[in-house]
Amino acid sequence: MRLSLRFVIPLLITLGILAYAVVPLVDKLTLRWSMHDLDIRATLIANTIQEPLQDQAESIQPKKLLSLFKRVTDDERVYALGYCAGNAATMLATPSMPKTISCTDLDQFRTTGGTVLNGERGLLHVAIRSLSTGINSSGNLVLIHDMSFIERRSAESKIYVFYFFAGLALIVSILTVIIAQLSWRGWMQGIRSLMRGEGLLRQPGASIHVPELRPIARDLQRLVADLESEHRSRDESQISWTPESLRTILHGELSGKDVIVVSNREPYIHQHTGARIEVQRPASGLVTALEPIMRACSGIWIAHGGGSADRDTVDQHDRVAVPPDNPAYQLRRIWLTKEEEAGYYYGFANEGLWPLCHIAHVRPTFRSSDWAHYVTVNQKFADAVVKEAKTIDPVVLVQDYHLALVPRMLREKLPDATIITFWHIPWPNPESFAICPWREEIVAGLLGSSILGFHTQFHCNNFVDTVDRFMEARVDREALGVTLGGKKTLIRRYPISIDWPPEKALMAKPAEQCRQDIREQHSLPINQFIGIGVDRLDYTKGIIERFRAVERLYELKPEWIGRFTFIQIAAPTRSSIFEYKSHEELVIQTAAQINERFGGHGAPAIILKVEHHEPWQVYEHYRAAELCFVSSLHDGMNLVAKEFVAAREDQRGVLVLSQFTGAARELPEALTVNPYDADQCAAALHVALTMPLTEQRDRMRLMRGLVSEFNVYRWAGRMLLDAATMRRRIHLVEKSESLTISKGVGRSND
Repeated sequence: MRLSLRFVIPLLITLGILAYAVVPLVDKLTLRWSMHDLDIRATLIANTIQEPLQDQAESIQPKKLLSLFKRVTDDERVYALGYCAGNAATMLATPSMPKTISCTDLDQFRTTGGTVLNGERGLLHVAIRSLSTGINSSGNLVLIHDMSFIERRSAESKIYVFYFFAGLALIVSILTVIIAQLSWRGWMQGIRSLMRGEGLLRQPGASIHVPELRPIARDLQRLVADLESEHRSRDESQISWTPESLRTILHGELSGKDVIVVSNREPYIHQHTGARIEVQRPASGLVTALEPIMRACSGIWIAHGGGSADRDTVDQHDRVAVPPDNPAYQLRRIWLTKEEEAGYYYGFANEGLWPLCHIAHVRPTFRSSDWAHYVTVNQKFADAVVKEAKTIDPVVLVQDYHLALVPRMLREKLPDATIITFWHIPWPNPESFAICPWREEIVAGLLGSSILGFHTQFHCNNFVDTVDRFMEARVDREALGVTLGGKKTLIRRYPISIDWPPEKALMAKPAEQCRQDIREQHSLPINQFIGIGVDRLDYTKGIIERFRAVERLYELKPEWIGRFTFIQIAAPTRSSIFEYKSHEELVIQTAAQINERFGGHGAPAIILKVEHHEPWQVYEHYRAAELCFVSSLHDGMNLVAKEFVAAREDQRGVLVLSQFTGAARELPEALTVNPYDADQCAAALHVALTMPLTEQRDRMRLMRGLVSEFNVYRWAGRMLLDAATMRRRIHLVEKSESLTISKGVGRSND
């Protein structure tokens, strides 16, 4: 206790001196703010009175003017009000006007900050404002404010300052006493243990154990735990995730680190358009999230160059500075032969891994030739990373199922790198993944990562189960980590999202105008109910099931025939693959059959638009529709659902969402359905079309709040924070082990 008092008493004296110094400062600040406030009020009153004076420009009527002055002085702070017309010596003023102020000596009171006088009731603030009452006439308005309220405000401020410092002194004193007592007891207990020779600190990997270093090693371990705790609290308390937030993390947590992004898709594509080269930016949540990182750190983005003009725009090292209008980072392009692209991308990635991971009842196709190209292309990407890395420990962000082998390849060449891999599609259960002939190689490749991310916890669990089934690795289910070959990989959930708020250009047109324009564009009645679906023509998106649900709605609720139209925007994709081409034909055929059956009542049942749409066109449809139907048969997240929510700032519209999407776990306010159950989907469509506006607003408000908070920048930021924490932890543990071993070697030499 005596030791604690030695800290507490000087602390209390210091706080007392600080409080004594702060009080005069508070008085000065209070007076300055109050004077500024009175000057503003004086200007506002002068501007208000000038208009009535201009109305009386020819002959000012004193009675009317005094009546106006009296109403103004009813405000308890306005003490007196007067007016001097032109060069007149007599002031027209309220009875409370001090006798010491006259029209002949106004110049001595004319200052920018007002003048303070001593009145009968205390201090008075005098402000002079020049007024123009006509073309050739002017005058001066004299405003007197009572400053007694400032004295009251100052007294209250002193009381608050006193209570603040008293409370601060109490809290700091209590914390000081507690910390001093705990620290003293901890050190005393450690010394007693050392004197008795009890317990030696055993660090994993250390061959020599020294009791004298026990307090140092323990403090380092506690520091690691504090760092993890600090990261978690900082992440949870982050309110607004923006590109600036990502830059702050980079500069604060990963300052000076080499950051490299690796993906199949490039952020900027150069295409030949006639005689000129056009730059395209693909609509991608991945690009939206990672571009701020690249801009902030001037890193390298490595991607496949597939544009017709991509080769014409790079330098001798296959690099091009982007963005074109304001270069901030380098895009390094990888070139693939037609055979490599066919085997790596269309073959193994999209005919093999894609149907394998999406349980959509399309049989995956695996060919040894495709696997050979997949390995070759992954090695190309890994070699490019090694070549572009400026340090031995870069931060590398590997994206998606196209590059599953890259993390292990990088780990062999850059063992100190921090590799964050994100798997953007679902991960199936072990029984389904067992179909892949190269399952062990795929899993081992991903376990070269420092951190491996998925959209949902369910996919994380599936991956850990797969490792447990097929790999000789140590699985930590409590911390959700896997150790293979002495290197640990953390398995984490990072649900991806969209940019927030949406770009202003996408939201420029009012929702009501969108409703009218979309109906005119499709020759629909102005009161026609509309549903919207936006997808690539992919068999995993459940477009056929969606159309069957609309058909079932007409069967169960015939009153919607001719009153409800479903618009499907379907972008062509991977048409060179047989399953995609046959699926496109089936979608077109199904829509035609339903229209033939129910489209003869004035308005079509389904409007199918198999073509590319610009983002502003998609958002226009979102904002015009009564509902959005997302019927994916299996999806990692599905950003269409979140885009629809972001587009509805009018807080109208209903989201009908498949239970097999990652978004369904984040947006419970949507109407969740099983897309294979046509009756249930039809019932949900009817509920959406008849839902009261109040309920629509309640649901939409909750969903918009979640999408705004858990936006795409939070997705990227959390991965960077975890990477920064991991790097710190590894550095501190290595330092602890190094100290222990070196001290032990010194003792043995003695």
